[in-house]
Amino acid sequence: MKLKIYLQEAYDELIHKVTWPTWKELQSSALVVMVASFIISLLIFVMDLSFRNIMSFIYGLFY
Repeated sequence: MKLKIYLQEAYDELIHKVTWPTWKELQSSALVVMVASFIISLLIFVMDLSFRNIMSFIYGLFY
């Protein structure tokens, strides 16, 4: 019985109380996420490349 009430309330909330974004808002948000992900991945790539070069230099001093 509690499960039925829970499901009814969840359905009611999803249909009547949630504000769903428009298609244009979804596209805009997706674009922001893609650009941010690309920038973060570039940042990590540059940090990784720099760290690799620094470590190669340090190891090169001892061999």
